[in-house]
Amino acid sequence: MNFNEEIQLLMKEWEMENIVLPEIFVEKNIMEQIPAYLTKNDFKNVVLAVDDNTWQATGDRLATLLTDGGIEVKVVRLHETEHQQVIADEKTLVQLLIETEQNTDLIIAVGSGTIHDIVRFAGFKMNIPFLSVPTAASVDGFTSKGAPLILKGVKQTIQTASPIAVFADLKVLTEAPPELTAAGFGDILGKYTSLLDWKISDWVAEEPYNERAASLTKQSLEQCMENVDKIARHDEAGVEVLIRALIESGIVMLVLDFSRPASGGEHHLSHYWEMDMLDKNLKQHLHGAKVGVTTTIIIDVYKQFANQWQLNELDPKYKQNIEKHWSKIVEEINNLPSPEILQETLRKLGGPDTPQALRITKELVQESLNNAQHLRDRCTGLLLINLHKKDDIPYPIGELSLK
Repeated sequence: MNFNEEIQLLMKEWEMENIVLPEIFVEKNIMEQIPAYLTKNDFKNVVLAVDDNTWQATGDRLATLLTDGGIEVKVVRLHETEHQQVIADEKTLVQLLIETEQNTDLIIAVGSGTIHDIVRFAGFKMNIPFLSVPTAASVDGFTSKGAPLILKGVKQTIQTASPIAVFADLKVLTEAPPELTAAGFGDILGKYTSLLDWKISDWVAEEPYNERAASLTKQSLEQCMENVDKIARHDEAGVEVLIRALIESGIVMLVLDFSRPASGGEHHLSHYWEMDMLDKNLKQHLHGAKVGVTTTIIIDVYKQFANQWQLNELDPKYKQNIEKHWSKIVEEINNLPSPEILQETLRKLGGPDTPQALRITKELVQESLNNAQHLRDRCTGLLLINLHKKDDIPYPIGELSLK
């Protein structure tokens, strides 16, 4: 079965058949077909949400195409920080809410992950649909409902709305800066540990799990790993594999209405680092760049801990289920690729491969390993490790990743 057939079965299994999936268009120069799509669907007044970079990359051209097609266009240039970055925080959300006029019938997100998160939240609150125009294959959140936002300095994911359609123009995506493509690949690499954490949550905490959803997400990961060289060269075929994998990962999250298959301990570390950098008013790193690095750390931690766990010292809440499933947990951990292999892959893509490459200190890594599990109410391997360790003993794991 192809992906669409599998998704239809997943929707039946999950009793989510009422979901309207976004239309997906992945093709070179597909952006030129957006005006006809809007006219066909009777969208007459649209807002383009951009930043300075995405305006130059394709926003300016799209605005011209829409205007020439008889569409009324208002451009909202989202305010940037002193580091020339857009942050999905209260100020930026309010800006888009204020500048989106009442007669707007569609918002178009022109950009990568952060712009999409801002648009999906604002559109949801104003009951205005949105359309996705990725400017880079950089993140897997284009088609999901979850909007990771920074609210009062804390990273929180709010379930909002998915786009009505995605127009992924391969010409635009292949011309994107290589570090953005590397970030998208890093986000995909995170599936190694997020899928394991999802299994752990099922076995240990009896949280909802679906094998078909896990299999679809794993397929997206494997397709990217099989095409590393093409993606690294920014070949059109390679970028198409990556953007389709990112889109498909988002659709799985959309159907499930949560991010478990694509977000585990590796994302908790990444979010913790992001919050720390915001608190210190430092320039943010790309989400996927952080996730690629945190995936190598989580794998390192899990592999070490699998050989150190003392079953007679387990947390009582999970003791019975951990003992019952321990052999499977260890097997799954041992089946993960080594941190060194993933670091080599990240280097091939031109992305950061260590905390040092991101200017993340050993102290922050250590702090996040001890505390990041509190960011989400989820059972992960990282949570179990922290429950197992003695509070009065410094956490010793993760040294290999810090060399």
